[in-house]
Amino acid sequence: MKILITGGSGYIGSHICVELLTLGFKIIVADNLINSHVKALHNVSEITNINLNFDLNIDDYFTFIKTDICDKNSLEKIFASHHIDAVIHLAGLKSVKESVTNPEKYHLNNVDGSINLFNVMAQFNCKTIIFSSSATVYGSSVEMPISENSPLCPTNPYGENKKTIEDVLKNLYNLDNSWHIAILRFFNPIGAHKSGLIGECPVDIPNNLMPYIMKVASGELNVLNIFGDDYNTHDGTGIRDYIHVDDLASGHIKALNVIREKSQLIIVNLGTGTGYSVFDVVRAVEKVSNQKIIYQVSKRREGDVDISYSDPSYAKEVLKWEAKYNLEAMCYDSWNYKLKN
Repeated sequence: MKILITGGSGYIGSHICVELLTLGFKIIVADNLINSHVKALHNVSEITNINLNFDLNIDDYFTFIKTDICDKNSLEKIFASHHIDAVIHLAGLKSVKESVTNPEKYHLNNVDGSINLFNVMAQFNCKTIIFSSSATVYGSSVEMPISENSPLCPTNPYGENKKTIEDVLKNLYNLDNSWHIAILRFFNPIGAHKSGLIGECPVDIPNNLMPYIMKVASGELNVLNIFGDDYNTHDGTGIRDYIHVDDLASGHIKALNVIREKSQLIIVNLGTGTGYSVFDVVRAVEKVSNQKIIYQVSKRREGDVDISYSDPSYAKEVLKWEAKYNLEAMCYDSWNYKLKN
C-alpha cells in the first residue's frame, strides 16, 4: 500500500513516516519545506534503516518530493507516476498569530490548497484520506471535556481554515459516499521520538509552547514569554490537552486501518483527556531538565482560549486507541531531543 503524506517532513509528519515505514507501507512525502527541514526525513531514514529517495520515477519505499499542495501540476505528476492508495493530509500554515494578521494568506494556502488536493485525488480515483484537523475548531467551547459533538466555534482564521476544510470533506462524502475519510481533531502535540533524532524544530521563532521552553532551558533564549496570566484557570495561565507526538502518529495509523475497511466518514478527537496549564508544563520541564525556566508575562494573544481538553472516549471506541504518555514523559522526550540537536 502506498501513502502520500502532505507536509510529511514536519513535526507530526516525520513521526507518522516512522510508523508507516516500520509497518511496511510505501510512502511519498510532499512538502514545500517552508516550516520544516529535509534533514528530518534523513533522520527518519536512519531510524527505520530505509533509504530516502528523491526520484519520483523510481518505485521505492520512501520518496520525497519538494512541492506545494497549491501546485496542481506537481500533484498530478505524483499521482500519475504512482498508484496512491491513500493520503494523509498534514500540509498547511499553522501559526494562530500569523493567521490573525494575514488571514488571506492562510485561506489561500490551507483551504484552497486542500481543495486542490481533493480535486486531484478525485481525478485519479484515490478516495481514502486522513485529514489532520485541530481542536481549534471548537474555539472557546464552554463544555469540558470537549467531545466530537461539542459546538464548533473557532476564534481565529487558522481554526476557521480547519473547519472549512472539514466542511469540504463532509460535502465531498455527501455527494459521493464511496470516499473513505477520517477527520482527526488533535489537541496539542509535544514530545519527540525516543531516538532523539526527530522532534519539533520550527524554522523561525517558535509559536508553540514546548519548543519555546526548550530554547530557554537550553540557553538559546533568555526568557520564556507567557501570553497572559489572567485566564480563568487554577494558576491564571491557559490550559491545554498536551499529547505525545508518537501517540498522535499511532492514532493516524489506527484511523487508516479503520477507514480502509469500508467507505465512511469518521470524526475523532485525539487527546489525553487531561488539561495542563502553561505553568504545569514549565514545572515539568524544570524537573526533567534540571534547569530553571526564566519567564515573563505579556498580554494574551488574540484568538487564544482559556481551557481546552478532550473527551477521548470515542477514539477508544472507534479506533481502539488511547494515549499512553503522561506529561513528564512528554517533557522528557522533548528535552532529550533538544539535547541531541
